[in-house]
Formats: sequence, C-alpha cells, structure tokens
Amino acid sequence: MKSARILPLLALGLAVAPLAGCVVGPDFKAPQAGAPGDWSSWRSGDPSLISPEAAGDPIPADWWTLFGDPVLNRLEQEALSASPDIETAALHYAQARVQLQGAGAGGRPQVNAGASVGRNRQSEYGASTRLFDVIGTDRDTLAKFLAEPFTLYQGGFDAVWELDLWGKVRRQVEQAGARASQQEALLDLTRLSIVSEVAQAYFDMRTTQRQIAIAQDDIALLQERVSIVSARVKGGLEDHRSLEQEQAQLSALRASLPALRAGEAMQINRIALLLGKHPGELNGDLQARGSSPAGHLPDLSLGMPSQVALRRPDVRAAVAQLHAATAGIGVATADLYPSIRLGGSFNLESYRSQNLFDWASRTWSIGPSLDLPLFDGGRRRTVVKLRKLETREAAVGYEKTVLKAWQEIDDALSGYTADRQRDRTLAARETHTANALGLVEARYRAGTVNYLPVIDAKRARLQVQRERTDLDGQLKVRFVALNKAIGNAPPGKF
Repeated sequence: MKSARILPLLALGLAVAPLAGCVVGPDFKAPQAGAPGDWSSWRSGDPSLISPEAAGDPIPADWWTLFGDPVLNRLEQEALSASPDIETAALHYAQARVQLQGAGAGGRPQVNAGASVGRNRQSEYGASTRLFDVIGTDRDTLAKFLAEPFTLYQGGFDAVWELDLWGKVRRQVEQAGARASQQEALLDLTRLSIVSEVAQAYFDMRTTQRQIAIAQDDIALLQERVSIVSARVKGGLEDHRSLEQEQAQLSALRASLPALRAGEAMQINRIALLLGKHPGELNGDLQARGSSPAGHLPDLSLGMPSQVALRRPDVRAAVAQLHAATAGIGVATADLYPSIRLGGSFNLESYRSQNLFDWASRTWSIGPSLDLPLFDGGRRRTVVKLRKLETREAAVGYEKTVLKAWQEIDDALSGYTADRQRDRTLAARETHTANALGLVEARYRAGTVNYLPVIDAKRARLQVQRERTDLDGQLKVRFVALNKAIGNAPPGKF
C-alpha cells in the first residue's frame, strides 16, 4: 500500500528532473570595450600634445607615494581607513554580498516547525452538525456535546521545496552576484575618488601656502622699495607721484593676503572632511613649511590601452549593471511558466494534553502542488518587456561610460603633457631672471646703479617663482587627474 502511494511521487520526480537543468532568458556575454592600439590614437588637439609612451615600470597603485611627501602619505592612509564615504560604500558592498547569500537560499527546501494551544468551541448549527438532521438521532444532545469548549494542542513541522525548473533561482543568484560585483567596483571607485580628492586638496593647500610666503617676500621687497623712493622724494630726486604709485601697489599686494589665507583654511577643512575630522583638527599637521619635497613626476608608462579602460571602476560597474539587467530578463521569463512545489507536513494534534505525543495523535500529508499561470492581464509579459528595456538602457549606459572614460583619459594626457612643456619653458625663464639678478647685483656692488634695480630684479624673479608655484601645483593635480582617469585605484581590504 505504501509503495503504491510513493510510486506516483517518484514518477513525478523523474518526469521533472530533466527540466531542472533548463534556464530561460538570455545568457550574458561581456561586451568588448573598444580601445585604440596605442596611446597616439584616439587623441584630440595638436599633435604636440601627444607624448611618446615611455618605457619603464607602470605607475603604482599607491601613486601618491611618488611625491615623497610623508605628510601626504599619512593623510592618504588615514583617508582609506577613516573616510565616511569609503565606509558607506563598503557597507553597500556588504549588503550586496548578504543579498547574494539570500538569493542562493531560494533554491533549497524550506522547513518550518510550529506549535499552538488554543481554546475552541464549535457551533451547534455549523457544517459539522448538519448530518445530525439527516440521520434523525438525538440531535440536540450530540450538538451540545460537540459544542462544549475544549483545548486543542498542536505541534509539528512542514517542509516545502519549489523545483527550479526554469532556472529562476539560478538567474536570481546570477543577478545578485552581478550586483555584488557592481558594488565592489563602486567601492573601488570611491577609494579612487577619495585619495584623488585628498591629494588635490593637499596640493592646492601647499600651493596656497607657498603663494602666501612669496607674497610676504614680495611685500618685504616692496616695503624696502617704498622706503628708498620715500627717501629720494625727500631728497628731491623723485616726485610724490612715484611714491603714491609704489604705496598703491604695496596696498594691493597686502590686500591679496587675506584671500590666500582663507583659501588655505578652506583646503584644510576640505581635507579634514574627507578624513572625517572636525575643522581645526589638522592644523598642526598641515602647517606651512619652507619648501615642498622634490617628488619625481614620472614619464608615463600606462600599459596597454585596452587593459587601462577595463580596469576603470566605473567601466567595471557598468558591465556588472548590464549583467544584472540581463539576468533579470531570465527571472521575469521564468514567471511565465508553471511552478511545482513538493511539500509535506507532520503534526501531532490532540484535545487531551496527556495524549499529544501518542502515535495515534499524528497527522501528516505529502504531495506536489502545481501553479499554472493562465491569465493575469498581461502583467507577467509586461515585466519581461520592462526588463528587456532596462537591459538596453544598461547597454547604452555602458557605451556612454566607455566613451566618457576615453574622453577623460585624453583630457588628462593632453593637460599633463601641456603643463610639462610649459614647466620647461618657465624653468628656462627662471634661469634667465636669476642671471639678470646676478648681473644687477654685480653692477650695484660696483656702484654703477642704486639698489632699486636690484629690488626690481628680485621681484621679477619672485614673479616667475609665483608662476612656477602655480604650475607646480597644477602639474601635480594633473597627475592626480591622470591616475583617476586610468582607474589607478588603490587596493582595498574588505
């Protein structure tokens, strides 16, 4: 008898077993990102901005260490470990991994246990007492007996397993895995953005501090010049108009200092915010100093263009988003087909507490159930169409991300190359101003000129130093932008 009941269940299992390997929906194929064959292609602007790729080691992932600045190195390490933005991105990645674990549980049997105890009373005129009117027995006596309140004790467990006939669960796992990969890429993008912003703010701050020092030197020289001109006016060698012009220039130079100091404070606050610190907490670490470390800005060795494009975190995130959208088509398509659940339950039920665990109190059931969608007004097919449109949107987003990547790389390479060319020109100009100063000082020592030409030559040299300071800071920021453009993200642990 038992074999006769079990055989249909085995037959059903054998019938649906071949379907368990079926997975509906399109399989994802990673798109091939277009890339030039070398770094001289896919470039805009004048050919002079195209520098040949230098041989040598590629730029390291911790590229900020090339500047040889221990303060910057310490700030970057602290930012990677304490930045609120990185912590938020890491939590998003953790949530995606937990969702991936939950998606895998959907294909496993679900087992639940339960117990209850309740006081019950049945109706004297309910469906269960209708038979008394037919058999003509002492209806009222039996009905009152059945309607007496009683306590019902129940306990047991049930199990259900939905067969993944069409690969819905497998597509859900695939989709969750793609979303986890997307969050991982976005975490790398956040790391890269934070270290880039810290470096840029740091270089802007150091540039401003250096400009303050140059402005103070210039003010000292101009004060000295005003004193000399004032003495010459008193001696009748100059008129008051010359003195007024010198004093007006001195006032204008002094007026530039408050704006520079405000800019320094804002950059310090910007760094503090990136590190999750309150204003003023970094004042001791970021005090102005005489000169910046002579960090080496290397010639570029970026590797193969195709590899550079694919390692950008935003490109990887776009690929993962397209993968998740493609898997979503399979999830929606599986809902168009029938679903089969295998279920069973075993319970103990008794209105006498002392008999609850008797074998005679057992109840059980086992068997499959079929869910066959027949009509829903087109809702399921609409969901499939929606998922296909979302996949097309993700594909367009991927193409846009790749185009933006190459535009940013081209901009960064052109700007970096142009600033290096300008730096060489300014270096030659600074050499000429230094030589001119030496000649004027020699003439002053020989007594052929007064000290005013010496002051003018020193101020001319300061002006070149001011321009080179700005350019040096801009060149370092260009290098930061270049590493961000090629996706040179620092490795992270999670």
